[in-house]
Amino acid sequence: MSLVPWLLAILSGLGLLLSLAIVLPAPTMLILVFTVVTPEISPWLIGVHAIALLLLARLSLTGGVAIAILVCSLLGLSLSLLPLLQVPATVARFNAEMERGLGSAYLKTVPEPSRQAMRRQPLQLLDVFRGIPLPPVRIQRGIPFAEPDDVPLKLNLYRPEAVGQYPTVIIIYGGAWRQGTPDNDEWFSRYLASRGYTVVAIDYRHAPEYQFPAQLEDVKTAIRFVCDRADEFEVDGDRMALMGRSSGGHLAMLAAYDPDSIPIRGLINYYAPVNLTNGYYDLPSPDPLGIQNILRDFLGGTPEELPDLYERASPWHLVAPNLPPSLLIYGQRDHLVQAKFGRNLQEKLLSFDNRSIFLEIPWAEHAFDAVYFGISNQIALYYTERFLAHTLSNP
Repeated sequence: MSLVPWLLAILSGLGLLLSLAIVLPAPTMLILVFTVVTPEISPWLIGVHAIALLLLARLSLTGGVAIAILVCSLLGLSLSLLPLLQVPATVARFNAEMERGLGSAYLKTVPEPSRQAMRRQPLQLLDVFRGIPLPPVRIQRGIPFAEPDDVPLKLNLYRPEAVGQYPTVIIIYGGAWRQGTPDNDEWFSRYLASRGYTVVAIDYRHAPEYQFPAQLEDVKTAIRFVCDRADEFEVDGDRMALMGRSSGGHLAMLAAYDPDSIPIRGLINYYAPVNLTNGYYDLPSPDPLGIQNILRDFLGGTPEELPDLYERASPWHLVAPNLPPSLLIYGQRDHLVQAKFGRNLQEKLLSFDNRSIFLEIPWAEHAFDAVYFGISNQIALYYTERFLAHTLSNP
């Protein structure tokens, strides 16, 4: 029985350490993992602290260890509640932003079957514990589409079970332009396919071995390949959207905003860099990944050495009138790509009378959607599928 207080103290102490990651920034990559994950699993942490408090009361523990357990559990519980306490105001703000950007009746353009298939609420707590259900879909992985410099590039294809021609989302993975595969975030591709989309996850060459514009060339090659095989891939070439996360969102913007690009119905940017020159000098604090090293690997030098290349590689400089509608989703606590860059992009897009929606999740870090059942991803998914349904609903 004497071990019980100490085991309970360890439980409450570890719970507190994890809960602190909800509010403290990460100085290193290892700690960054915790600051990304812990806000998203905060309902689990609430349960841990509640259990510790219940056991403390039930066992009638006293003394210094009991006081430590009580303090750790109460503080941890308070921190763990912070994301959920912000959800109602955040959802209200996001609803208003969607209606401002797309119109108060934007969902009326979406066919009833599509509306019924979408998630009913921005956050379903049960899904934090059980996961987001994924119905079966057809998947083809590893379809080759190009081989520049003898580097084999492939794509993955995700389609609904029934054969047909579907609105299409081309997805570009993140990874600081250095790493990743079309398999990344496959749960998301499967989810969209189960909702009636053809989803194409594409590959590109990686820095530092291959520097910009190689990545953008590969993205454009993949888009042309998909369009050329629209019938075979069950792609509706007239209803296409581009989506990317982080560096993938950066490439998606470059492709979607290019005046010579094929027509794109919509652009979805999750926490992507916007102005690479500003990003080089205006660094997050702390800077756990070393943003300047990443940009030098990607572009081959500094802004002083390569000012024209930094400008050409920045979606910021492509903003003009008549761009496709954009959905921009950033985490307010992002310590890789600061949310203010997304806000600045939103302001510039609107200044040119483009349709754009900016959603900033107060508690979220970079790559928040890596926790697919987490609270931030559930909210982002809710608005993403509504943006897609509205943007791609009409032939």
